[in-house]
Amino acid sequence: MAKSKQKFYVVWKGKQTGVFKSWKECQKAVKGFDGAKFKSFLSLSEAEKAFGENYKQHIGQKKKPKTLSPKQLTKIEEIDFNSVSVDAASSGNPGKMEYRGVVTRTRVEIFKKGPFQQGTNNIGEFLALVHACALLKQKNSKKAIYTDSRTALAWVRKKKCNTKLKPSEKNEDLFELVTRAENWLKKNTVQNKLIKWETKKWGEIPADFGRK
Repeated sequence: MAKSKQKFYVVWKGKQTGVFKSWKECQKAVKGFDGAKFKSFLSLSEAEKAFGENYKQHIGQKKKPKTLSPKQLTKIEEIDFNSVSVDAASSGNPGKMEYRGVVTRTRVEIFKKGPFQQGTNNIGEFLALVHACALLKQKNSKKAIYTDSRTALAWVRKKKCNTKLKPSEKNEDLFELVTRAENWLKKNTVQNKLIKWETKKWGEIPADFGRK
């Protein structure tokens, strides 16, 4: 008889929250808790990423967004392929985090930062978006920039990284970048069109790190 694969359980709302490695631990965290929110995942990395996100992105979703090939993407007329796409990835929330920007059409990487010892996905998405704005302004380019993060778009509009993560020795280098990004936004006008990448329609953003 084939051995069943281990599952990992994310509890967003319960007596205890976090990532659990057995159903017994998960059940203990949610049993008797009114309105508990939890779900199982097939890999630890997938579970850790999900825990850092809103449970609504995972509970009730029938299908995971698929990743489209560059050839498939070119068939979608709505996408401006003469653009840049950005994304971030974190292991835990907070946890090790990195971010990057790529050419939307070819997925060729044009910048990458990290991994940082302690960060969040939202901070990474914000920094990636500002990095792309600054880089394109330096090159006098008005290419559009895609991000799949509504949070990053809101923070850039407000010129403020509204993170709940507290500065510490572990994330000192990251917060230096956050301060630089906020100062850049205050001193500069964003000349590029910032566009929300529609993951449900188009699949994963070309800058995705592929750790789902």
